[in-house]
Amino acid sequence: MHHKDTAPWAAAAAGEALDVKSAVSGFLSDFKAFRDDIKMQLKEQDQRLTMLDRKTHAAKRPPLSAQAEIEVPHKKAFAAYLRSGDDDGLRHLEIEGKAMNTSVSAEGGYLVDPQTALGIAGVLRDAGSLRAVANVVQVEASAYDVLVDHTDIGSGWASETGATGETATPQIERISIPLHELSALPKASQRLLDDSAFDVEGWLAERIGDKFARAEGGAFVNGDGVDKPTGFLSYTAVDNGSWTWGALGYVATGAAGDFSATEPADAIVDLVYSLGARYRARANFVMNSKTAGAVRKMKDADGRFLWSDGLAAGEPARLMGYPVLIVEDMPDIAAGATAIAFGDFGAGYTIAERPDLRILRDPFSAKPHVLFYATKRIGGDVSDFAAIKLLKFATA
Repeated sequence: MHHKDTAPWAAAAAGEALDVKSAVSGFLSDFKAFRDDIKMQLKEQDQRLTMLDRKTHAAKRPPLSAQAEIEVPHKKAFAAYLRSGDDDGLRHLEIEGKAMNTSVSAEGGYLVDPQTALGIAGVLRDAGSLRAVANVVQVEASAYDVLVDHTDIGSGWASETGATGETATPQIERISIPLHELSALPKASQRLLDDSAFDVEGWLAERIGDKFARAEGGAFVNGDGVDKPTGFLSYTAVDNGSWTWGALGYVATGAAGDFSATEPADAIVDLVYSLGARYRARANFVMNSKTAGAVRKMKDADGRFLWSDGLAAGEPARLMGYPVLIVEDMPDIAAGATAIAFGDFGAGYTIAERPDLRILRDPFSAKPHVLFYATKRIGGDVSDFAAIKLLKFATA
């Protein structure tokens, strides 16, 4: 009886064990599938994050590396604004953060893109302006201050036991160069702008650069400082033997309106050595073409020409071994004229300008032409009066 009673129980227990084993096996199988699915989702998420990270790095690349990606849409948008006044493309690019220009619609114009600005800068550098040898700085303020120490710290010999006296202290000059507004107003016919083969950006850069070069070139030499840069020839010229800070020293040729009849080259030699040795290493001659025509005929006592042309293409001519910059705004040879300057203009003259250049398209004022009103802010002034000397065509 006992075996008969326990047999059903054992069979039931064996069945329950099989059910548990089957349930556990099913759970493990489901868990493995769940785990594999999670792994797959995590892998796909990693791939998406990697792609997003690459896009983020691409968006953060420097402007030069991203230029190829934005040049075509930006060039089209900027050209569309110049041709028709359509600024939707510029605004769209600005909103997306892809544009290299910035809208200033409140002022009715746009900042020029760097490609056009570089074209204008290239015209300015090649225009025979003092910009080629002066110190050029870019500022964001309305003025640029230069601190110049034009005296030496005092010194003296001292003995081991003797008292040391007080020496002189340096004097610091602050020169403030205000920025003035320079403008150009080139115009083109609407028919010309409608011509898709016309390089409107290149034309604009050349025209604006030409206008700016003529305006600033004259101001750097002869400007009076009123709404324009202060030219270096606007300062008082004094005999170099009595030179003081705030004036430019000059050397006289010995003849009114001409070089000396007996030793014409002596004045050039005297001019070179009137400049301090620390400035001569980086010095340049500055004169106009007419004066250069007279100087290049000069010979020294041994019959050798003082003037030598550049040996390589683009290399400046040299006078007594120093480069010659031809600036047509320099005065002609005349009685009392300071027609030749010699100095380290990198130290002696500073040009300060804002990097932005603004353009306003005006299709109404000169129909059927379209005017392009371009403005920038620029200033210039002498920053070291000891670094520039003049040659005066006078007896004394």
